[in-house]
Amino acid sequence: MPQPATPTLSLRNYGASRGSHAHDHFQVLIGLEGVLEIEVEGRGAGVGAGQAQVVAPGDRHDFEARGSGSMCLVLDTTHARWARCAERAPADLPQLHALARYLAHCMKQPQQFALALQQGPALLLEAWSPAPSLPHKRRRRIEWPALAAWARARWHEPLTVADLATVACLSPSQLAQRCREEQGMSAMHWLRRLRLAHARELRLEGIGVAETARRTGYRSPSALTAALRRLDS
Repeated sequence: MPQPATPTLSLRNYGASRGSHAHDHFQVLIGLEGVLEIEVEGRGAGVGAGQAQVVAPGDRHDFEARGSGSMCLVLDTTHARWARCAERAPADLPQLHALARYLAHCMKQPQQFALALQQGPALLLEAWSPAPSLPHKRRRRIEWPALAAWARARWHEPLTVADLATVACLSPSQLAQRCREEQGMSAMHWLRRLRLAHARELRLEGIGVAETARRTGYRSPSALTAALRRLDS
């Protein structure tokens, strides 16, 4: 199978028909329902609800589901850090399973939960194997959900990286670097995507374009419409 250009999340239902293949990327399976019997390079295992398995690139694996079938959240990714995850159990399996169930819920309404699905692969990796702390230096943890909630309440203000950094108790340069490391984008890009995600949620709730623009701080309905069009293109 070809490598995925970007990490890809999917919900997959497995039946009694036996399958067998290998691929050129990591495949992460987290059981949601039923039991998936999987044998990786001759090593057998079962992925039941609340269990997980990482298949490394090139590993031949055979699989079939028991009884009425199995449903798994599947992540296809080339991120090299999953190599370590293939060698060890998740750091917190209940947390990983809860995250997987939440992402499965989000996938049923992808437009409403676009931001959560975008961050899903990184969150799964962090839940499985938290990044090691830097030696001799404790880093202040950024509560991204709390920071997002703070920003969402202030779209009427011209928010800057310095504003975010003040709330996170970091310098602007530290906040900018941490956002690139932990969110995979610049702080302003993260802020714009958050604002657009909120605007899209309001539109899906039936709020008019003008009122949505007012609530999310866009200077005009046409500016909001153009921003949403760029996001979807």
